[in-house]
Amino acid sequence: MASNLRVDQITASTTGSVSIGTATFTGGLSGDITGLNVTGVITATTLNQNVSGVVTATTFDATSSITVGDSFINSTSIGIGTTDTTGRNAGVGTAVGTLIYNSTANAVEVYTGSAWAQVTVAFTATGGTLDSSSRPGYNVHTFTGSGDSFTVSTGTKTVEYLVVAGGGSGGKGSFNGTGFETGGGGAGGYRTGSFTINPGTYPIQVGGGGANSPYAYPGNPSYISGPGISSITSTGGGAGGGNATGKQGEPGGSGGGGSYPAPAPGGTGNAGGYSPVEGYPGGNGNNSPNSGGGGGGASEAGESPPAGGRGGDGLPSSITGSSITRGGGGGGGASPVGTGGAGGGANKGNSDPGPAGTANTGGGGGGISGGPGYRGGQGGSGIVIIAYPTA
Repeated sequence: MASNLRVDQITASTTGSVSIGTATFTGGLSGDITGLNVTGVITATTLNQNVSGVVTATTFDATSSITVGDSFINSTSIGIGTTDTTGRNAGVGTAVGTLIYNSTANAVEVYTGSAWAQVTVAFTATGGTLDSSSRPGYNVHTFTGSGDSFTVSTGTKTVEYLVVAGGGSGGKGSFNGTGFETGGGGAGGYRTGSFTINPGTYPIQVGGGGANSPYAYPGNPSYISGPGISSITSTGGGAGGGNATGKQGEPGGSGGGGSYPAPAPGGTGNAGGYSPVEGYPGGNGNNSPNSGGGGGGASEAGESPPAGGRGGDGLPSSITGSSITRGGGGGGGASPVGTGGAGGGANKGNSDPGPAGTANTGGGGGGISGGPGYRGGQGGSGIVIIAYPTA
């Protein structure tokens, strides 16, 4: 601290010493001091009694910093005292307006006179389609296509997320006049939860549904990635088994159903190895009757004929304010039931191509029965949703 420190009035009682530059004052210091120019550092080496009166600085020029304990003022920043909740609550006679950094809560807090309140910065974010009315008190950002980002400009929030991958396509029938009954496509992986997000750019991918030509294909993954979270990814749904490409259902977020002729097991689910799981296995194919298994869903496995061949059901989420079910598996071709699972799974089909999973649900495509080389239905595309309270 250098030059032009004029203290109009100091009244103080001290023990120990106070050093100003090269001068040291020991004992009591009281009265009025005016016109004092200081070069160097003012250091209170011992001040363990009390200070009373008024200190008024009419001109104050600092070229370095002022440090008191772990608080400081310098030319580019101000540091406030750090304590934890125990230390904060041990204070006696805390002044209204006192600021601290609470290391227990990882937050700046101010004393209001009756309680400690966190000092917050307004949270602002953009990306996707913003809905501020369907879920009262929340902003909801919905992403239905890739190439977008969730961008946080200011503030920190705990946000909720739903990440659903694209569903797998239904299996493709053989070209040789036999084995047309194929498995339903598995639902795209379904993941939900929350995390704390800070300023930065978070790329979003929404996985497309598995294609059904020239063969059956799995769905594509969906994810949120960015600083501090690495990636929150759901796995694409497994393709349904078919005699054109292999009878066994493929693994995925949820597994594809196996095809006729048996034995043709369904594909395994939860390919990402997550807890809680992102999906379930597909059902097995069957010879009597000749049927494909249902694709797995987000909440249950696909059924195996002759009991059914129905696709597994998805899961409901109210992240947007209304309960919507997504992640249903596709129905198995020629099965006794063959309906798609709740949440966008397609029913079985008898024409080329089979029914497709519903867009932006991650639903699996339907298996088929019919002529040579008939294609199962395409998988439904996925979705990514991020929601957070406005207050």
